[in-house]
Amino acid sequence: MKLTLDMYQTLGIAVLMLYLGGWMRKHIRFLETFCIPSPVVGGLCYAILMCILHVTGVLDLSYDDTLKNVCMVIFFTSVGFQANVKVLKQGGVSFFIFLGVVVALVFAQNGVALGLAKLIGAEPALGLSTGSIPMIGGHGTAGAFGPILEDFGMKGATSLCTAAATFGLVAGSLMGGPVGQRLIRKHNLLEKTKSSDASGLAKEEMKHHREPGMYAHAAYELAIAMGIGTVISWLLSLTGMTFPVYIGAMIVAAVMRNVSELSGKGTIYMGEINELGGICLSLFLGIAMITLELWQLSSLALPLLVLLLGQLILMFFFSYFVVFNLMGRDYDAAVLCSGVCGFGMGATPNAMANMQAVTEKYGPSVKAYILVPMVGSMFADFINSLVITLFINIIH
Repeated sequence: MKLTLDMYQTLGIAVLMLYLGGWMRKHIRFLETFCIPSPVVGGLCYAILMCILHVTGVLDLSYDDTLKNVCMVIFFTSVGFQANVKVLKQGGVSFFIFLGVVVALVFAQNGVALGLAKLIGAEPALGLSTGSIPMIGGHGTAGAFGPILEDFGMKGATSLCTAAATFGLVAGSLMGGPVGQRLIRKHNLLEKTKSSDASGLAKEEMKHHREPGMYAHAAYELAIAMGIGTVISWLLSLTGMTFPVYIGAMIVAAVMRNVSELSGKGTIYMGEINELGGICLSLFLGIAMITLELWQLSSLALPLLVLLLGQLILMFFFSYFVVFNLMGRDYDAAVLCSGVCGFGMGATPNAMANMQAVTEKYGPSVKAYILVPMVGSMFADFINSLVITLFINIIH
């Protein structure tokens, strides 16, 4: 049986899986302890069920994911509102360090991919199909560069890249929370943060009041930023560079907040905006998880599994040792590590979900919430495309 669900039915299933994931987190201590996001828990259970029904020939469902993109834009617009001048001034140096870390990760993923491919006697192109193309690049870059690898003679490269991206998305979502939690507890970072002036920005963000009557105003501010943001995104596209659809809205949101604070005119309802953004992030990730086609992973032969295992090990050691040490060995650095696991093996929204799960348990990290979407959305894909092109030319 083949059925097609419209966007409302798709959203309804995603919400049910959010409830399921939340219930499982309350009753399965492991999930709560290691900060596994509720959308990932419930969505993965649903995806496994759909995979079984697909493989047994019982049922195939297709989905209208229109609302997934809407929720994604709303969430990143809410992140844009968090970019106040105080944060940007304090995080200026950190931004460039983090950007360098991401560049190093792109090179490391492709280096490990080619090195392992040579070690097990696989084609270099097969190695690249498990490198930064599906890892940092995710499904979008997999779809773009898969055909290019096929042009160089690797049959089925697009399918392999897509399957590897699916593996990375799931693995990154499951690994980020435990990594962040482990670093926080091992280094007693909560106590150090409480006694440090560095927590001032986080405390300032926590002061935002939330009033039921103000959620409408917060929604209107999000809508204004998104509407004007479409114009900004269009202007940016005229440069010939590719930007995510939400980048314009993030820029407008940041301008709206800082103009309001510096001029003292107007009120930005940050508490309510943060709440609405968190809701939309959960909905986005819920829809993304239930629409996963896990049967794609059935095409992973032993050499490909070895290559992907190598990427998983690299991601753990890179985030745990490199990212944590270079980003300051503090609470913000630990939250960043959980985020890097998300977008280093999947996508920026997965990174934000990982960090949301950690910060809900241990407290906010304004710095991490600014750095990850800025670098992940504005620079990571561009840098990744250049490095991938370099490696493709090296192997050919």
